[in-house]
Parts: sequence; C-alpha cells; structure tokens
Amino acid sequence: MKRSFKYIATGLMLLAVSACSDSLLDKEPISNFSGQGFYKKPSDAQAGVNGIYNSMQSLFRLNFAYWGEGRADNVTTRHSGDPFALQQNTLTPIINSARWDNFYTLVSRANYAIKYTPQVFGDGDSDLKRQLLGQAHALRAVAYFYLVRIWGQVPLITEPYESVEQELFVQQNTEAEVLAKVEEDLIFATENCASNYSGARNRVLMTKGAAYAFLTQLYMWQKKYDKAIDAAEKVIGDSQYSLVSMSDWNDIFVKGTSTESIFEVGYNETQTNALRILYAIGSDSDYVPSSRFIASIEPGDLRKARIYDVTEVQPRKIWKFFGQGFNDESPDPSSNNIVLTRLADIVLLKAEAHAQLNQPTEALDLLNRIRRRAGLSVMDEAAANNLYGNLVTAVLHERSIELSFEGHRWFDLVRTGTAISTMKPVNGLTDQRNLVWPIHESAVLRNPNLKQNEFYK
Repeated sequence: MKRSFKYIATGLMLLAVSACSDSLLDKEPISNFSGQGFYKKPSDAQAGVNGIYNSMQSLFRLNFAYWGEGRADNVTTRHSGDPFALQQNTLTPIINSARWDNFYTLVSRANYAIKYTPQVFGDGDSDLKRQLLGQAHALRAVAYFYLVRIWGQVPLITEPYESVEQELFVQQNTEAEVLAKVEEDLIFATENCASNYSGARNRVLMTKGAAYAFLTQLYMWQKKYDKAIDAAEKVIGDSQYSLVSMSDWNDIFVKGTSTESIFEVGYNETQTNALRILYAIGSDSDYVPSSRFIASIEPGDLRKARIYDVTEVQPRKIWKFFGQGFNDESPDPSSNNIVLTRLADIVLLKAEAHAQLNQPTEALDLLNRIRRRAGLSVMDEAAANNLYGNLVTAVLHERSIELSFEGHRWFDLVRTGTAISTMKPVNGLTDQRNLVWPIHESAVLRNPNLKQNEFYK
C-alpha cells in the first residue's frame, strides 16, 4: 500500500475533528515557513507537523543504513565513498554521512510546531492539539536520540530561530543533557499521542506505542534496564502489535504496515528512498552480507533464505526488503517504507534487559518467542552459555539475525561495549573516541563554537 502524507493529514483530521473544511483536509506538507506568519489556524498546525514527517523522509532515506549498519560486521562492500570509509573505519569530516543538516531541519520544524500549535488552538483542550504536540515532541526526540548515538555531544536546540537577537553560534551540550530532553519529549508523547489511527496511518504516525518503543531503545542505551522493561511491557501488552508468521515475515518490509510494525518512515512513488541502491542491486549494491554474518546463522534458520540470495556462492543481493527471489537489477528509487522499530526489536530488548538483570527465565521466554518463529530449537541457559558464552550475548546474536540490515547492529555493538572487540579483527577499530562520527567540516566552518570530536582533530 502506497501512502502520501496528504492522506496522513486527511486521516488524522477525520479522527480528531469532524467539522473541518475541505481545505484543511487537503493541506500538503510544507518545507520552509516563518512560524509567526504561518501558524494561524488548526490546518496550519497540521501542515506544520506534516512537514516534520517530510523531513524524516529525507533524513532516513539512505543514511539509516550508513549510520546503523555501515560500520558493523554484518555487511561488506565493494563501493567507494561512504560505504568503503565506514567499513574500513576511515571516517573523515568530509564524508556525506557526517552531515547532520537534515536532523536539524527536522528539529527546527518540530520546534516551530511545539511553540505555535498551542497558540492556534487557544486555551481550550483538544484531542487534535494534544496529538499534534505529542507527535512533534516524539519526532524531535527520535532526531536527538540518533544525533547523540552518532556524534555524541551535539547542540540541543529547543526553540525556533526567529530573531537576530538569538544566539546563532550554538554550543554543544553533553550527551546526558540531550538524552534527558529525549526522555522528556518521549514521555510527553506517551501522554498525548493517540493510541492508534485507522489503517496504514497507524504505523507511519507517532502513537503512544511508538513513543514507548523509542523509550525502550533509549533506556537500553542508558543501561536503565528496569525502566526499559517497564516501557517494553507497554508495547508488548498492546493488542494492536503481534508477531507475524514466518511466511509473512518479508511482508513486514515489502508491503509495510504489518501487525508487527510499530513505527515506519512512510514513502511512496513520489517520496522515495534508496533501499534498492543500498541492498537490492545484486551486481552493484552498497552492501552485501558479510561472510561473518552468513557463518553466524544457525542451521535450520528459516530466515536465512528470506534475508539474502542463498543461490549464489557469494551472495550479492539482500532479499529481506523486497521478497524472496527478488531479482530486479534496476537502481530505481524504492517506495518501500523504512521500519525503524517493530515488535521483535522490543521483545529482544526486553529479553536483553532481563538477562542483564540476571533474570534468565523471563529472558529465555522472550528470546524463544523469536527463535520458535524462525524454526529454531528452544534455548535454555545452558545452551546459551555453550553456543554464545552467556545469555546476553545469545540475545544480541538473535538481534543480529532477526533485525539484520534494519539499522540496529552498530548501535547494539556500541551500547553493549562490544564494538571494539567485534570490529578490531575486521577493520582495526581500537579507540573508544572513534565510536562517534566526525562532525562534518561544513558545520564546523559555519559555527566557530563547535568542537570537532576528539579522535578526528
């Protein structure tokens, strides 16, 4: 099903207010605007939030894989440019994935929406007002969560830039300061976003469940395992989310908006992404499965033939996002949605949190839900220790296979402290300061208050 954000706007209006004009329902996303001059009525607030989603499309269309997979062990590449630099760990301040411009475009639009949406609705309470504010806070939180995981210390900007009297040359905040705002925004979103919307909108708009899912990721990054478990339970206990059958596993990505999906970045034939360039062009894609990844798959795993082309001695095509047997060599842009989080992600994060807290019964129950679907034998603690050294590592291995190429692997390695031990044999990674990206030279040249990350000075 192909979606446009015009339809998202329409659906949300129909859910929230019944007396809206046709012009409101037809409002398109906007690219650039002055908040003071633009926000006059509820339809403007809706268009402003649509503009944040539009920014998210640009932000993740290619780089979700560069940031989340390109520096990790599951992929290899023959390409020059960013794919080669990331894989060889030769990052410099001029590589494209070191740019954070699109993040701050998203943040700017969110800041306008957060400031001006209350003004156009007045003092009265409104479901639409709360939902729009909840979505704006959640989207800003996701942007800052990625910013910290990629660059470490980044500027925390929470007000729109509207006056020459405001500080133009912002300074970087600590990771703790930025992540505190991420948590605050996501908690606000859990309290104000809608629980669900109708149809496909339910997976491409921010909901309470999506906010709790990103909270789970945040708490795991911070090693706040009890809080991660509490947030994950809100998602797992929500009846609108369920694991799909193995026969429908590829449809999570090919068709999109499955019962397993929690939040997707929506694309269509007009608003496209680079999934095919990243993974589908068998003779010349950015990434292919590494020999290390292939060797790590357990015998009998039903996911194997659904992840990559098993007919080739040296697999050159990743089928996961396009369907088993996909053989289209076209470099045309893709209209598939990009799934940022789904139920299997949250189930395995909760399993990992229980394992970290030495609660093996709970951890194994969750881990085996995913293993059984993949056709694998049920694992006990002894088997986990024998195969993977300990239960935490067994869960991380399961995440590596289940969530392969979805943009999680590098972040999993970093947050668990295993990036250096995993990647040193691959590309010589040895320095903790090297785990973040360099800040792109264009940002440093524009802003004299920015300090380049230490490793890249």
